[in-house]
Amino acid sequence: MVPKFYQHVLALAFAVKEVNENPNILPNITLGFHIYDSYYDARMTYRTTLDLLYKMRTFVPNYKCDTQKDLISTIGGLGHDTTFHMADTLGLYKIPQFAYGSFPPAESDASQVPSFYRMVPNEAQQFVGIIHLLKHFGWTWIGLLALNDNSGEHFLQILEPLLSENGICSAFTQRIPKQLHVDNVDEMHDIALNMYIQIRDNKVTTFIVYGESLAIIALRAIIFLPDPTNKKNTPFIKVWIFTAQSDFISMGLIKFWNVLLFQGAISFTIHSQNLLAFQEFLESLKPPWTQRDGFFKKFWEQAFDCVFPNLNAPAEVNDMCTGEEKLQSLPRSLFEMAMTGHSYSIYNGVYTVAHALQNIYSTRSKQKAMSRSKRLKLQDLEPWQLHPVLHDISFNNSAGEIVSFTDQREMGGGFDIMNTVTFPNRSFLRVKVGWVDSDAEDGKEFIIHEDKIMWHNGFNQVMPISVCNDYCRPGHQKKRKEGQKFCCYDCVPCPEGKISNQNDMDDCFRCPENQYPNKKKNGCIPKTISFLSYEEPLGISLALVALSFSLITALVLGTFIQHKDTPIVKANNRDLTYILLIALLLCFLSSLLFLGKPGKVTCLLRQPTFGIIFSVAVSCVLAKTITVVAAFMATKPGSSMRKWVGKRLTNSIVLSGSLIQVITCTGWLITSPPFPALDMHSLTEETIVQCNEGSVTMFYSVLGYMGLLAIASFIVAFAARKLPDSFNEAKFITFSMLLFCSVWLSFVPTYLSTKGKSMVVVEIFSILSSSAGLLCCIFAPKCYIIVLRPELNNREQLIRKKM
Repeated sequence: MVPKFYQHVLALAFAVKEVNENPNILPNITLGFHIYDSYYDARMTYRTTLDLLYKMRTFVPNYKCDTQKDLISTIGGLGHDTTFHMADTLGLYKIPQFAYGSFPPAESDASQVPSFYRMVPNEAQQFVGIIHLLKHFGWTWIGLLALNDNSGEHFLQILEPLLSENGICSAFTQRIPKQLHVDNVDEMHDIALNMYIQIRDNKVTTFIVYGESLAIIALRAIIFLPDPTNKKNTPFIKVWIFTAQSDFISMGLIKFWNVLLFQGAISFTIHSQNLLAFQEFLESLKPPWTQRDGFFKKFWEQAFDCVFPNLNAPAEVNDMCTGEEKLQSLPRSLFEMAMTGHSYSIYNGVYTVAHALQNIYSTRSKQKAMSRSKRLKLQDLEPWQLHPVLHDISFNNSAGEIVSFTDQREMGGGFDIMNTVTFPNRSFLRVKVGWVDSDAEDGKEFIIHEDKIMWHNGFNQVMPISVCNDYCRPGHQKKRKEGQKFCCYDCVPCPEGKISNQNDMDDCFRCPENQYPNKKKNGCIPKTISFLSYEEPLGISLALVALSFSLITALVLGTFIQHKDTPIVKANNRDLTYILLIALLLCFLSSLLFLGKPGKVTCLLRQPTFGIIFSVAVSCVLAKTITVVAAFMATKPGSSMRKWVGKRLTNSIVLSGSLIQVITCTGWLITSPPFPALDMHSLTEETIVQCNEGSVTMFYSVLGYMGLLAIASFIVAFAARKLPDSFNEAKFITFSMLLFCSVWLSFVPTYLSTKGKSMVVVEIFSILSSSAGLLCCIFAPKCYIIVLRPELNNREQLIRKKM
């Protein structure tokens, strides 16, 4: 006998006693009950069920006698097989059956047996709770121990796919034999040894145990096999997770065992409330509690390890039961004074039947259709007549909780999560550390209070780890091992440009666009904002160079204006020279638009401004070159070029050359204007603030047209390079255009191959170098004569022919 299960009997008796003493429920009617041992054998369970139905020592099926004791409902059983063996018979007669055990959902489908009701929540919630619990603590490598029967097999069929879907693996799955058969010692030894070796695996710290309570006897016997090496029992430092079907401390033999084995165990239990009246009821029990309780004598003798005197066969016994023993003095491993979850389900089952009868009684009273006494009317009630009432039953029990059935004829609510704290004196304490309830408010479906859990002493109160291999640290990602379960993997560093900031990440990920990975690849660092500013050395240097050349250009212009009437100034179209110098001055200054943080205005102005000004400058050079050629051609007798020589030709060339560029830039600004943008991808550690050109085609069209003018100038100047030196600046223009074209031809590949502010530096350098080349090559020789050799600046020198 299992002493602890005797509380189920007492819970039934207590509930019936309360109902009979309650004047508000079934007044003038007394409920009675029979209690039968359901056994674990199918044949005996069927026999007992029939015995319950017909109540005769020699029963005859389908024949009823003793009509004063008709069966109205049954409560049972605890185990899966027992429950459905009962249902096979009770279902034929549509007798309401209230099961208080917990089974896998599909196996206990109430639609298969319409008279079947469950006083416990849906088992699916327990599966959800197990998954939540494993994920909460990061236990991904676990062992599964299940009873070797249909319910255990179905439990594994449901749980194992759920584990895989949630990234959890079972290191092994072991079936626990329902009984240890002494007639086949070798086979049982092999099974036991195999289980022992698997449970001893140091990597597997967490075990989920499913099975009816008696199956834990087999488990307990197996895991305490002697160590074949050390020849002694070594401690098992494990985390045991028991389902609601298993109560490892329910065994009568546990008083001979060391409960420290299961220290820190976590159990899912059917939700219960502690009823003080039930404790008072238990404290009042003394032998003989009732002469009609066939279990009491065996329970009392086994629990207190004593013997009641036998008047028929007196004997000398040292440990005689006195009747003064107290239930509250028993260790909790043998008997609990607080109502357990199974007892609470039985208690609610009795009240469910009582309230159903009360509803029927009240309805008939209101209809005033009572031809006999009230007692006889209920006595004539058939069990199947309770079903319509049971479907809609809802009431508050003495603990204040609502009792009602779902559409699947199951109790609402969820499961409690308990932590077992054991003590050296083999006593223990179960502490509620959480619960699982799918009907709870959002965010409270699963609650676990980790700070309340007392782990096995071997863990030193550090949260246990149960994984196939060490966690992959931040900066690494998983790489699956070939031929092994997905929970077993190698750890490899994150690829370039990616990070992982948590343990055991499946894949590394990229940082946000405005950040980049650190060296350890376990975090992101904000990118620095990058643009060519006036404050950095390179920006200051380029600004100084631009201003210096601007000043030089201004001095050259001033010098030419001061000596405007000298022959060397007048000889090469003075007005065109002024325009060219002003254009070069603006070219130098336009480079300053490329410095500093790009804004809307600067982005709109800098490329079009640079393109138009340079086009004006190159058009002036082209005009100068064509003027030289036209002047020499006009000196030939009868030449028609004389009418083209003069300001009209130069003005036409400058205006037409510049106007085409102005039209191109205007179309650019209208259709796809440049705008400030952030480039977060070109450089790893920098966010580049730059001007998006809007239209790359228009940008290269501006450069292309400017190059076309420069090439035309170079060709014309090259053709005129052999004209007499005194009249000819074509050689200087040829060299300046050669330099100009070289700069801008090298600009394109260099610009395309650089990133960030280096692109801006390349463009500024090209602007300054090409402008400086024009300034120096064309105006340096003239300035040399004007400033240093003024004696050469006369008409005679200019008209002197080369010998």
